[in-house]
Amino acid sequence: MPPVTKNLIIINVLFYVGTLVAARYGIDLSNYLGLHFFMAQDFNVAQLISYMFMHGGFTHLFFNMFAVWMFGRILEQVWGPKRFLFYYIICGIGAGLIQELVQYIQYVVELSAYDSVNVGEGLIIPMQQYLNLMKTVGASGAVYAILLAFGMLFPNEKMFIIPFPFPIKAKYFVGGYAVLELVEGIANSSTDNVAHFAHLGGMIFGFILIMYWKKKNGGRNGTYYN
Repeated sequence: MPPVTKNLIIINVLFYVGTLVAARYGIDLSNYLGLHFFMAQDFNVAQLISYMFMHGGFTHLFFNMFAVWMFGRILEQVWGPKRFLFYYIICGIGAGLIQELVQYIQYVVELSAYDSVNVGEGLIIPMQQYLNLMKTVGASGAVYAILLAFGMLFPNEKMFIIPFPFPIKAKYFVGGYAVLELVEGIANSSTDNVAHFAHLGGMIFGFILIMYWKKKNGGRNGTYYN
């Protein structure tokens, strides 16, 4: 396994184990390292990086790291470790920024006129306390950027995706995922606790980076070596 891919997986696993250990002592690491809404008291700029190494559970961690292993190692072999790591981090930050923007729009449209929020069962909390509850964790933004890059560099590569009994070209797989995230984001962004627009944000920043590198390399597609 290439070094950056391997170390990203190791670091994410260590952060997850650290979260479990800290919880035994009554410490919620995700509250410190997760990405808070920028208008909340607990927001810190460093969270734009730290949040992508935090996860909401083993399943969340497993599927993200499986995708990093499956697709990230191929990109690292093509691009080299430095460019792959740069791509991963920048797209993760970009995903966080898009998530912050979407949360700000939701705040302006739905919450800015109120001083408190009813969170259910008759419990009303101050707005500032509610804003601190708006928190994002996970490497999914960077992972979706990896999926996009694989689809752009190897568009005709055939993939077998459960439950489909036939191979799907990478470009259709990635395009379908993007459309699904957009639809889910519009329909369920405030109810399913999934940062759909962060996923799209990672893909947007990934697309911009790949097109920039493509232009810089004279229009060659797929081989951008360090």
